[in-house]
Order: sequence, then structure tokens, then C-alpha cells
Amino acid sequence: MSDVLKHECGIAVIRLLKPLEYYKEKYGSAFYGVNKMYLMMEKQHNRGQDGAGFASIKLDTKPGERYISRVRSVAQQPIQDIFGQINERINNELTAHPEYANNVALQKRNIPYIGELLLGHVRYGTFGKNSVESVHPFLRQNNWMHRNLIMAGNFNMTNVKELFANLIQLGQHPKEYTDTITIMEKIGHFLDDAVSKIYKDLKKEGYNKREASPLIAERLKVGKILKRAAKNWDGGYAMAGLIGHGDSFVLRDPAGIRPAYYYKDDEIVVVASERPVIQTVFNVSFDSVKELDPGQAIIIKKSGEVRFKQILEPLERKSCSFERIYFSRGSDAEIYQERKMLGKLLMPKVLDAIDNDTKNTVFSYIPNTAETSFFGMIETAEAYINKKKTRTILNGQRSLSAEKVTEILSERARIEKIAIKDVKLRTFITEDSSRDDLVAHVYDVTYGVIKPEDNLVIIDDSIVRGTTLKMSILKMLDRLNPKKIIVVSSAPQIRYPDCYGIDMANLESLVAFRAALDLLKDANKYHIVEEVYNKCISQTDLDDKHVQNFVKEIYDPFTDEEISDKISELLSHESIDAEVKIIFQSVENLHKACPDHLGDWYFTGNYPTVGGNRVVNRAFINFYEGNNERAY
Repeated sequence: MSDVLKHECGIAVIRLLKPLEYYKEKYGSAFYGVNKMYLMMEKQHNRGQDGAGFASIKLDTKPGERYISRVRSVAQQPIQDIFGQINERINNELTAHPEYANNVALQKRNIPYIGELLLGHVRYGTFGKNSVESVHPFLRQNNWMHRNLIMAGNFNMTNVKELFANLIQLGQHPKEYTDTITIMEKIGHFLDDAVSKIYKDLKKEGYNKREASPLIAERLKVGKILKRAAKNWDGGYAMAGLIGHGDSFVLRDPAGIRPAYYYKDDEIVVVASERPVIQTVFNVSFDSVKELDPGQAIIIKKSGEVRFKQILEPLERKSCSFERIYFSRGSDAEIYQERKMLGKLLMPKVLDAIDNDTKNTVFSYIPNTAETSFFGMIETAEAYINKKKTRTILNGQRSLSAEKVTEILSERARIEKIAIKDVKLRTFITEDSSRDDLVAHVYDVTYGVIKPEDNLVIIDDSIVRGTTLKMSILKMLDRLNPKKIIVVSSAPQIRYPDCYGIDMANLESLVAFRAALDLLKDANKYHIVEEVYNKCISQTDLDDKHVQNFVKEIYDPFTDEEISDKISELLSHESIDAEVKIIFQSVENLHKACPDHLGDWYFTGNYPTVGGNRVVNRAFINFYEGNNERAY
């Protein structure tokens, strides 16, 4: 994606089901879990490079022995940084105590980070401070082992204000107004309550506090705690938690917005945000990695028993389609085919734009994740050219010479690597004019392959703000002197903000929204803006379930093509000589390509939870009033 877009997070949970000695004997190291966690986090670094965190729990430790370890980082390469710290600590301990080398029991007792239960997290700082205090996993500490709670997640809640108020009503005083703290404290409240009730029951049965401790672990019903805690959550999430005594869970939102996959055998249980991560790290088949159902939790008891509990009633499944287009790893077998299909389905529009002149058209892509949809587009282009060859030969009958047939058969799609991403130059300059000049050089181009009579077709994953396209890519492509530049987006027009984990909170930053506003002005219909504002204001005191998305009315007067043409106009800098046309995927074709992932609210405004409509209306109110605030 040419636009910089902060998004998503990645989670990884590992539960070793055998004693650490087993992994030492079979795999040569008691650090098997730590090593696998490093790989799982590295394989998900596409989901977050602003921060990373790791936590582990040792099972069945003696009182006074440390059993929870945690390390977090916001270094430039946070994953390498935290595992560098872990390795340094482990090596220092082994150097200082040679007797630990082949004694797993001593390693477990004395070396931190080694444990049977591990949690990893990678993140982008979507808003607020990107300080180490903002990095998951978060830890809720208590001297009662069962009340320690470690949490990390890939999520955003739309109703943090309501959830925060609920905590106040419960008598709590949360230390921060963030959705992570709010969610952890909500679960923690019901965890405390459950532990207290179990202890009271055990006390009545004649057990003292020390005797009660292991029985609390057996009787604790994690599913019931999650049902009570998650009752009023509204958002997209895959929430992972470890409880101090050794129970763990991952809970997925009821619309299936955020992804979660798991694998289990007799040695290990693994949960991650990405399926190919599990496949690669543990060398297992596609079919053996399962998707966690919407609203469901996978609960791993201290005993190693794995349970699946339906925590929340599933909503209509709206798995995020943007995951498929851009965020997730393209090595997933399904995602790879879906991305190719997105490219294939765009080809008819591309052929229209070049007047079917494939001979004088060069095809390319914006690196790197648009490459797969480019392959799909080229396959369709080749199929079109082959049909054209067959038709020409058949029409020529016997009058064609061998040389002419060879000439016809030699035509193929012209494929070149045109755009090259050099380096990130955005972050260290704050003065606008200087930054604009640097942004214009983020991409370089390949010279000498475009002729003046050529069309240049270049595909990108999506066009969100259009800033890099206007300030950098189109200017660079125009230096090649093509007749026409056609930018193809494998995603539809992004018209609405996200509130489930991707940093698209402001309407005015979306180029499709700016295009619609310009069209309203051109058509003398700008009064619709004030009408929509008044409708949004009228809903501010309604319950979320009664709120409608009135922002759709901004786009209603215009066809998709009219908005696309206006976007082309907005992004065509006056210094560009070539004709510029921008083509977007249709929502209908998006659904054809990703039939099981229909979360399309970015494009249609059809939000998967009731909180989404409130967020988009608030985003419009902020735009109208000139408030540079987040809508949730």
C-alpha cells in the first residue's frame, strides 16, 4: 500500500502440554517455547512494528519463586530487542551457573522467561503515545496466584466510554482511560469475584487457604468469567489472556471481525492471528490449523485440557475484508488466491481504459503486497491476448504467412517492474515543505521501458488518503512520459472510517470523501452536508442500536464512476503531463473474491456492530465542526 496506514496487532499464545524435560530431550532445548514464540512474532511483524511484548508463566512453582516474566519494547526493531534481552539474561545465568546447563529443573526454577505458558504481541501505535507503557501484554498483579491476569489483544472497542463508566459503577478507579486497561479491569473484576466465591465455598467445606489454592484452579470457570465481562463489549477483537495459576484463553468477537487461528496436538496448543504463521513455525498442514469461531473462546486449563466455549451469540459474520486485501500475510493459501482473484476481476475495466490496446500497454504494480493481485491481473490479460491471437489467426485462414503467424503468436502482456520503493523518508522531518519534497522521493522508477505511445497500468492494494500517490508516485511515473497512467486499486473506494483496529479515524483524510464533497459543490448540492450534520447531531443521545449511518447520503447522489473520476482529478498534480485515470474495485467483485469475508464497512458504511454507526456519525460531526479528534 502506498499510503502509510497504521493498523492491526498480532497475538501469539503457546501452551506446552508436556514437562520442559520432554522438549529438552526431543528438541534439544528447554527453551523450545521461547524459540517458537520468537519465530511466531517475527512471522507476524507485518501486523505491528511500533512495539512488541512477551510474557511467560511457569506452572507449579513453589511459594517465593518467581513465576511470571514480562518484557516489552518500543525500540526500532522491538521483536529483536525483547528477544535480545531474553537471550542475554538466559546466557548470563547459564554462564554464572554452569550447573544449570543440563538440569531443566534448575533452569525453570532460576532462569526467567522459561515457562509452559507464553504470550506474545506485536503492535502499531494507532493513536496516543507509543511509549513502552502502551505496549501489550498488560499485567494485573495480585499476591493471589489466581488473580494475576496478563492480557494482550488485537482489538478496538467502539464503546470505551460506556465500559469505563461501568467500571466506575463497580467501584473501581482505573489507572488509565484506554480500552486495553478497561477490558483487563473488567475481566479482572469478575475473576476476583469468581475466586472469592470459590474460596468461600471451599472454606465452608473445611479447607484452609493453602489447601484451597489448587482447588480454586480446578473449579475456576473461565468461560463464565468471560461471559460476564464481555456482555456489553462492542468492537472487533481477538483477546488473549493468561491467569497466574496457568489457565489461558483467547476470545474472538461475535462478528468475526478480527482473525484468530489455533492448532493443537499432544505436545502443544498454539493460537495466532495468522494461519500461515502456525503452519510455518510448527510445520503443520493447512487443514490442521483451525479458525476460532466468532464469539467463541478457546480455553486451555492448567491441566492442559482444551475447551471451546460460546461466550457471545454470533452476529452476522463480517470478517474484515481489508485483512484479505492487505494486512494479512499473502502466504496464506486462501488469501493468495483471493488476492489473485481481485486482480483478475479488475481486468475488464482496465481493458476499457486502454481501449483494448494491450500491445501499447505496460503492466506493473506498487510494491510489495500488490504483487499478488498483479499476478491475477496479468493472467487475465494473457488470456485476453491469447483469445485475440486465436481470432486473428482464424480470421486470416490460409492467407497468413509463417512470419505473420509468428508475429501474432509473439505478442504477450508487457510486464515491467516500474515502481521501486527506496527508503522511508517520512518520519524525521516535520516542516511541511521539506517533508513533501522527501515524500516525493520515497519511490523511484525504472527508466527506458516506456515509449511515448504507451499506456502505463499500475496496480496498488488500495487508495486511502492518496497523499503518496499524488506527491510521489504519479510524479515519478510521469517522468517516464507515458501517454496515459492508469492506477488500479484492488480495493473499492474507502469512504468510511474504521473503528475496529485500523487507523482510519478521520473522514476528511479519505480521498473518496473529499471527492464526494467536491462533487456536491460542483452540483450545487453542498446543502446536503449541513443536512447530514443535523441528522448526526439529532442522534447523539440515542442508544447505539437506534443510530443510523447518515453519512451515506454524502455519496448517494453520485455513481462510483463519478467519484473515481473526481479522485483522478484531485490526485492529478498540475505538473503531470500524462492523462491520469484511477480505477477502483467494485464492492460486488470484492465479495466474489472474498466470499467468506464480507466485512466491507470501509467501502459501504455497513458496520458490523451497532457502535460503528455512532462512530461514523461522530467522525462527520468532528469534520463539520473542525474538531481534530478521534471518533471513538
